Amino acid sequence: MSDVDHLHELLGLPAVDFQHDASDGSRPAAGAAAWRVFVEPYEDERTWEEEFASFLAAVDPAGVRALVIGQWGEAYEEDSSYPIGLVTAAADRLTSLEAVFVGDLTMEEAEISWIQQSDVTALLAAYPALVEFGVRGGSELVFPPTRHERLRSLTIETGGLPVEVVRGVLDSELPALERLDLWLGVSGYGGDVDVADLAPLLSGTRLPALRHLGLRNSEVENEIAAAVASAPLVARLRTLDLSCGTLGDEGAAALLEGQPLTHLEVLDLHHHFLSEQMERRVSDALEPHGVRVDLSERCEPWGDGGPEGRYTTVSE
Repeated sequence: MSDVDHLHELLGLPAVDFQHDASDGSRPAAGAAAWRVFVEPYEDERTWEEEFASFLAAVDPAGVRALVIGQWGEAYEEDSSYPIGLVTAAADRLTSLEAVFVGDLTMEEAEISWIQQSDVTALLAAYPALVEFGVRGGSELVFPPTRHERLRSLTIETGGLPVEVVRGVLDSELPALERLDLWLGVSGYGGDVDVADLAPLLSGTRLPALRHLGLRNSEVENEIAAAVASAPLVARLRTLDLSCGTLGDEGAAALLEGQPLTHLEVLDLHHHFLSEQMERRVSDALEPHGVRVDLSERCEPWGDGGPEGRYTTVSE
């Protein structure tokens, strides 16, 4: 499974496809949109480099605040260093850029685990004013420890997240980071993160400004829930997202039996394998305290109904 949509917004701005042949009057102002630059490899003879050059010529680059890197060719053959290199080279022109998303491809364009990524921290180095950064695809993804003073939101969407990426993120110095979303995925597509690898994060000694944590889309969501239940970090979170994975009654029970979660504003558990009885237990424990609990998308396991039949939202 890898049914993901194109981004609808970035930096709170609506995502708009750049069309090189559109009239200037039909385009929004440079800073009023999150601009998605892409090519259609089977329909468009233009390269991503040519499309990006057209974008810089047609839209005032100094006013652009958010950029979405869409399909740059055959994404399972050519890695993201190609568009990333072009965007980093334009740093002296994109002087107002605050948000970048790399790999905004849907299943029809490339399965999420077929998107070939690269060292995406080159963008963080080139744009010290970024406040939002996102990546889709874990294959060949590299994220060495880095320092960035202003980044407030980091999202990494994968069907299988390499543990070295998680270690790189957790060894980075990101003093302003408020939101971290990690799609951990499954081992069959490179997701080799163990709960023990999350210990530096859950201890609360890293990422001092963190207020939202997403550890989602995991085949070990129950184990993650059990670790989160006693994690010091949770006390300073406002929102916690354990959605889209294999969470069952055992994981939900661990959450309820651990530290209080009544300080949270949101607990997102959508796409889960909880029984109706456990759904009620979770709701009754938290919603009277003002916690908004998302228990939508209760799933039925494949096969004989056992835990081995549970599945994540996104894998291949």
